[in-house]
Amino acid sequence: MLQFDILTIFPDVFKGYLKESIIKRAQEKELVKVQVHNLRDWTTDKHKQVDDRPYGGGPGMVLKVEPIYRAIKDIKLKSKKSLVVLLSARGKTFDQKMAQRFSRLNQLILICGRYEGVDERVAKYIADLEVSIGNYILTGGELPAMVIVDATTRLIPGVLGNLESLEEKRLKKLLKNNLSGYPVTHLPGYPVYTRPPVFSPDRKQKWSVPKVLLSGNHQLIDEWRKKKILQYLKKWIPG
Repeated sequence: MLQFDILTIFPDVFKGYLKESIIKRAQEKELVKVQVHNLRDWTTDKHKQVDDRPYGGGPGMVLKVEPIYRAIKDIKLKSKKSLVVLLSARGKTFDQKMAQRFSRLNQLILICGRYEGVDERVAKYIADLEVSIGNYILTGGELPAMVIVDATTRLIPGVLGNLESLEEKRLKKLLKNNLSGYPVTHLPGYPVYTRPPVFSPDRKQKWSVPKVLLSGNHQLIDEWRKKKILQYLKKWIPG
């Protein structure tokens, strides 16, 4: 059985979809198990704050590393076939081959991003993989999570019954989009960080915010961000 664990700050978004059609029947047959977790359950303050302002300035709020770390530590199974996925616009594009890989796991943990982004230390130290469902920006990771749950569940033996399987009806490879005309604001951006400046999951590790973001020098911060944007764009532009 494949267990999906979805980490989100809007758990009610999933209630209707998971109780209908093929996903519902797959759960009833105990072929998959889908658990939706509220990230706020792993906060420690009375306001259950999961976000904070980005270091170095900028718009919006950033999801904090601390509650995500605690949540993953609690829900992750002790299995080599457990994978932690951060849903991110700059991630590797989800496709049928990836869905096949996911369908062979024992556990798939999906972290739903929100707001301006997720503290970069989640991608660097916690997630095994960053995944996007396409070259566009969504409000959050909840819809991508449902897409991945749906596409992956259909590939598990016994889920579709006598219906034609997707394995027998392979999709043509999608042509990569030409991004030359896209404004930078619509493309994957630079890494974002928020408080604390140093997070230590244990005594041996220290996950630090880059010093440039703490410098107060906005010229250096802008140069650092432009460099990171160019690195991400190289993954998007064909050829």
